[in-house]
Amino acid sequence: MARSPYSGLPQRAFWRGGVAGVGPFDLPDLYKPRSALTPETRVFTAGSCFAQHVGGAMKRAGLGVIDSEPALRGMPPETAKRFGYGVYAARFGNIYTVRQFRQLIEEMLGLFNPALPIWERDGRFWDALRPGVEPEGLASRDQVQEMRAQHLIALARAVEEAEVMVFTLGLTEAWEHRETGTIYPTAPGTIAGEYDPDVFAFRNHGVAEILEDFTALERMLAEINPAMQWILTVSPVPLAATASGDHVLAATMRSKSVLRVVCDLLRDSSAAIDYFPSYELVMSPAHASGAFAPDLRSVRPEVVEGIMGLFLASHGLPAQPEAAAAETPDPEDDPICEDVLLDAFRP
Repeated sequence: MARSPYSGLPQRAFWRGGVAGVGPFDLPDLYKPRSALTPETRVFTAGSCFAQHVGGAMKRAGLGVIDSEPALRGMPPETAKRFGYGVYAARFGNIYTVRQFRQLIEEMLGLFNPALPIWERDGRFWDALRPGVEPEGLASRDQVQEMRAQHLIALARAVEEAEVMVFTLGLTEAWEHRETGTIYPTAPGTIAGEYDPDVFAFRNHGVAEILEDFTALERMLAEINPAMQWILTVSPVPLAATASGDHVLAATMRSKSVLRVVCDLLRDSSAAIDYFPSYELVMSPAHASGAFAPDLRSVRPEVVEGIMGLFLASHGLPAQPEAAAAETPDPEDDPICEDVLLDAFRP
């Protein structure tokens, strides 16, 4: 009798026993880190909403998560978070696309000048590249410019310190300035500014574009810190809306599939790039009650806790649960955790 090519494969290679029949987080062989994280590791976190969970879990585990723009002493934690303090390595808010991240680093290096960087609404002014971190806007254009200059200085400090870059890829869809290609984290006219179809265009990035953007991003950061390692994840949070013309369910699947392919290609291209399958853990059918809250966008707190516990255990680090389930970011209610490009245009 011929020997099966599957003979001798580990249990992790089979759906039955690898997924079916075990707990959703009882998967010790799911993630094998390429590089170690220790309490001394300086970690830079960035990305879309789900990246907040990663950064928060790392902080509670005692890792050296970078915070180059801390809140003022005495500011209540809920207020600090609302204004984007302590969420990521610097106060840049959510970074939904690789192109957005690339342009941010290019701006920091003096290689890129974003178009229309200040948006206005009702006499208040917003930084168009991070509008969510000032929910009420600022009093003048000069104030926006001054705070952005300070932000870029803080960002440079964070990049110089970073040993590991943890980046959550969130979206492929974006809005750009037609003439210059400047990418914005939200659609003009949602938080502030005004939408003009002659000035702004919808973009839906593909695999080749994202790979090109990441390659440029990685090269720029390597020139600053040659030993930098990467851990990539994909946000499981669905799109709130799409301008692609497709149904939002199909558009979400397209976006996440593209990002997932990109992560595999990048991991295969470099030993310095790792991928943690948080997306797969959320989407796993092993969750008896489903992974999402009733809105079908917010990941349930216990699922997030299980995912991050598995991540930390894989690095030999202790998991510390969130202080309260209410601290789990809600994509609909938290302006810093909003995977939304078209929120103002939803029916």
